[in-house]
Formats: sequence, C-alpha cells, structure tokens
Amino acid sequence: MVKSGLNMSKHYFKFAAVWLGLTFGATGAFAHPHIWTEMRSQLIISEDGKISGVRVQWTTDKTYALDALDGFTKGADGNYSAEDLKKLTDENLSALADYGYFVYFRFNGEKQKLGTAGEGQQIYNPKDGRLTLIFAVPLEQPLDPHKGAVTLKVYDPDFFIAFDYLADKPLLISKPLPQGCNASLLPVPKDTKIEETRLMLASKDKAWKPEQAEDFGGLFAQPVEIKCAP
Repeated sequence: MVKSGLNMSKHYFKFAAVWLGLTFGATGAFAHPHIWTEMRSQLIISEDGKISGVRVQWTTDKTYALDALDGFTKGADGNYSAEDLKKLTDENLSALADYGYFVYFRFNGEKQKLGTAGEGQQIYNPKDGRLTLIFAVPLEQPLDPHKGAVTLKVYDPDFFIAFDYLADKPLLISKPLPQGCNASLLPVPKDTKIEETRLMLASKDKAWKPEQAEDFGGLFAQPVEIKCAP
C-alpha cells in the first residue's frame, strides 16, 4: 500500500514539503493538486527487445525550486554548482525510493517490482527559475511485450502533485521496439465519476485525507501502453 502523503518520513519532508503543499500560504491552502510537474518518459529497451525500465524527466514549478534550493548559493552566472545540484538529486532519489518513485508498471494487469533508481541528474534553468530532475528506474524483471500487455503510469497516488506530459515529444523510446510492437501514450479516461472526484479534491484543503487509502492520482494519469501484434 502506498503511504499517505501526510504520513511521510522526515527525510521525505525535506524533499517534498512544497510538492505536498505543506509550506503554502493562505492563497495555496486549498485544492488538490498543489504542485504541477511537466514530464517526459523514455522507455528503456534492452538488447533483446524487452522493457527494462523507464527514464523520467520532471520539470517542477518555480515555487518548488525556490524551496528546494533554499540554503544553496547561486554563482555569478545565476546557476548553482554541480556539487549542490548533485546533493539535491541524491536527496530526491533517496526520498522517492520509499514511494516507488511514483512509477507504476503493470504486466497483464499485475503490478511489477522496481529496482533502485540511478543515472540521476538535476538541471536548473536560470531563465525561468525551474528545476528539472532526470533519473532512470529499472524493473526488477524485464518485460517481454510479446508475452503480454505492458502499461506504465507516472503519478502521485495522493494527487498532491499533478504530473502532466509535455506536448512536445512526451514519450520516447531508447531503441526500437521488437517488430510488430508499438508504444502509445493514451488520453486520460473521462467520465462523470472521474470529473466528480476531481471537483471533490479541488474543494479539500491540504490537511484533508480520506478515511481509507485511495489511489486518486491513478484516475488522472495518462497511461503508456505497449502492445504487440499476435
């Protein structure tokens, strides 16, 4: 079961205080989500044509960047040192590990186990004041798309953070998929119940949590689907 965003470890607080709406003033006290993240996903394909993981790119909003970089000093070029950005990246990945990196792979509907993320890097853009976090998440067992349907979703179950795919090249593939296979980024399903849930969440303040654990973020996450012809 995914832990509630309001019952996090102290280590996670350091990473995600702003992401989870815990440092917002009165103007940001209401409505889920609290943080908006633009993302891109790259499927990692092994030499034998299996899905072995995903490389994600997350660009967070300015408010998160301001808090995340608090205590670090900008250089003369308006940027931060490679050492400071590496420290922040290491802290991010260590904290995210407890939450599965917000990455969900399924094979024929069954949730798949993940390995430890790596290849982490963080980029600060002085022009817009935003941070971009990039890292790769491996699957414990690579998946053969010829043997079943593979799906990927990236989301925060508590929906404190909204992950939205970029319009430009939202889905990449590290190398060609096996012949007869293709990957597609599908639209978010829309129905009355989902819209009612969205409106309900928008009315809740940051201290609210459901009586039972709910996978709200999954309702609004765009799925990536990998299928092969019979």
